[in-house]
Amino acid sequence: PDVIIEAQFDDNDAEHGQDHLQDMLFDDIKKLSLDTGEKGDGVHRTKQDDGPKVNDPRLLPDEFLQRTAKVVYILEKKHSRAATGFIKLLADRNSELFKRCAMFSPVDHRVPRVYVPLAECPPDFVTRPEGYSQKLFICRIVDWKEDSNFATGQLSKSLGQAGEIEPESEGILTEYGVDFSDFSPEALACLPQNLPWVISPEEMAKRRDLR
Repeated sequence: PDVIIEAQFDDNDAEHGQDHLQDMLFDDIKKLSLDTGEKGDGVHRTKQDDGPKVNDPRLLPDEFLQRTAKVVYILEKKHSRAATGFIKLLADRNSELFKRCAMFSPVDHRVPRVYVPLAECPPDFVTRPEGYSQKLFICRIVDWKEDSNFATGQLSKSLGQAGEIEPESEGILTEYGVDFSDFSPEALACLPQNLPWVISPEEMAKRRDLR
């Protein structure tokens, strides 16, 4: 297993420079012994309760360091940017933002909370917000600035009462980008028109029965 030697140095150690710190680090590493023949994890560590410690990661070998990185570009946006959730008034009623925006809280907690314009909310939302505490809405995220904890979005539509099958189902299908609109007349014309329709014996003879 990787073992990281941590150390601290005071003002007296700093006077000796980094060469002195490197010598201390190498001495500490030499004190570690590995014995694969022993029972247990095979690692023996010497007690160094009061020994010197080094906090400068530049003094450690590369294999002891945790690599870090940052996202520099998004190749493809996989999320539909649509979310199902609830709207509520902002907590700070004296802020300028309270007069312009409401807060959208997605049901899926992986999606950030969103500022939505009050103009897109129902007309009586500000006067009676409690009447919409259990109403599901669809919101689409349009932007998320780097210096903001919340995204900005637009309310698409009201789905209905939370907990009912139809609004919940429509919300899930919309979030995942599933097209659940009605079939076109051209598509419906391809279906058998004489109902009830059954598979003919000739067709059944050519098929493999998996029932």
